[in-house]
Amino acid sequence: MTKTALFLKDIEVAIRYNISRATVWRWADQGKIPKPFKLGSGSSRWSIVDLERWESSKSSKEDK
Repeated sequence: MTKTALFLKDIEVAIRYNISRATVWRWADQGKIPKPFKLGSGSSRWSIVDLERWESSKSSKEDK
């Protein structure tokens, strides 16, 4: 049984949305995706739960 990660690195977010790492950070700065959690100097992670909520709200807005 594989355990699902609760947090993603910037490269994992980039792969998930087929964008570059620079775009991940730009979108986070612009508020287009949820902000990451700062774990320390030079270490940030995105909550998979926050990203899935954002995806759901984005798709429900597109349905209208």
